[in-house]
Amino acid sequence: MGVDKNIGKLAGQTAIYGVSSILARLLNYLLVPYYTRFMTTAEYGVITDIYALIPFALVVLTLGLESGYFRFAGKAESEQERRTIFATAWGGTSLAALLFFGLVMLFRTPLAEAMGYADSSCYLWIVAAVVVLDVVCAIPFARLRQQGRAGRFVAIRMLFVVLNLALCILFYSARPEWLTLFPTASDPGYAFVANLIANVVTLLALLPTTDRIAPRISRRTLRMMLLYSLPLLISGIAGTANEFIDRQMIKYLYPGGGLAAMEALGVYGAVCKIAVVMTMFTQMYRFAAEPFFLSSFPKDDFKRTTAEATKFFIIISVGIFLVIGLFADLFALIVGPDFREGIGVLPLILLSNMLSGVVLNLSFWYKQSGATKFAIYITGIGLIFTVIFNIMLVPALGYVGAAVARLLCEAAMVVSSWLFSRKRYPIPYDLRRIGEYLLLGGVLYGAGMLCGGLAVGLRYAICAVLVALFGAYALRRENINPKAMIKAIIKRK
Repeated sequence: MGVDKNIGKLAGQTAIYGVSSILARLLNYLLVPYYTRFMTTAEYGVITDIYALIPFALVVLTLGLESGYFRFAGKAESEQERRTIFATAWGGTSLAALLFFGLVMLFRTPLAEAMGYADSSCYLWIVAAVVVLDVVCAIPFARLRQQGRAGRFVAIRMLFVVLNLALCILFYSARPEWLTLFPTASDPGYAFVANLIANVVTLLALLPTTDRIAPRISRRTLRMMLLYSLPLLISGIAGTANEFIDRQMIKYLYPGGGLAAMEALGVYGAVCKIAVVMTMFTQMYRFAAEPFFLSSFPKDDFKRTTAEATKFFIIISVGIFLVIGLFADLFALIVGPDFREGIGVLPLILLSNMLSGVVLNLSFWYKQSGATKFAIYITGIGLIFTVIFNIMLVPALGYVGAAVARLLCEAAMVVSSWLFSRKRYPIPYDLRRIGEYLLLGGVLYGAGMLCGGLAVGLRYAICAVLVALFGAYALRRENINPKAMIKAIIKRK
């Protein structure tokens, strides 16, 4: 059967973003073992808590206009029209960000008290400034993706990661005595300051890529884009809540509360970071897939390509799950000893992240067709599952309950999105083939778990063979020539 040419093109674009994302994430990943060895579990709990809120703010303040920009820029008939669309999307998000910053500064004290940071209210304005800069940078980054300028996109993102990493090391390990911004040397506030400085530099690096287009709102264009994007905004809020509300549930519902809750939150957040490889794959795929699928696309080609892309996404995701799941004790070494007690929830988090990627694939049908109202239905269903099961499980099971609730939420969104698609916009997903890979992955993972009592070297060897068996089966089943595929990807770059 081989690989469809559109899938090859998508694979090539994913590879470009993928190489950069892997390198960037690996550099950024160094902060996890660094923080978890330098901070206490409670201090890292603060990092987990606040960084869980940032994506929620970003979703609200970008107004769903990233997807809207891809949609309308891809269909624009002239360069001037594309410039107007960019200026309007950039202006709309920038205005929202500045209003947000003003509100945070106005209500900083009561907000800090409500969040439990009354003694560290400075965290709020620093993180609010980080959010503002992230939002202002969002549409220029989207423009680079839409234009296929992956090299510039990669370079600027790498600049942020390297600078943020260097500043964190400077503040925590090589800080001069006169630079005392916070009470203790391991205070989480230094991480926020490093992030803020790196964001400022990122914005300065992005400005030359905008071709001297200033943020300027065309009311007609903004109205048109918001009509398309607002359902995505609402669903994005619910979707982000689905992904990050578990942290807040642990903070407020964990048995005992207080310090115990922040310590548990730190452990849970660290384990989630171990599963970042799955998230990283989804992210690099999204960078390529959103502009790819939301541009002009014949309906039949779109359906066929979406079905194939979803299948290959699941194949690779199962492979990642096996690598991390079967060698979980090795991946646990990434975090400090005090954080490894939570490694048992890693398989649940990995599965949740995999299903989150499947939800992304299942979102393209309503984004392409313009039926974005279904995004609200799907993420709303997920949010109901998230809230109900977190309330039920976290008080009894702690962060294990949060992990279970997250998995149930993602599963509910996968099922609901597929059912809506089947009725409204049928896509020929190869469910039988997908089922084969999921079943094989489960059998191989179970086999690996049965080897837990063997000598370490023998167990690792068996697990490596199990991973190799899955890869070999997938290549043979899909009739893929690895050398030919790699050459095709390189050629498409």
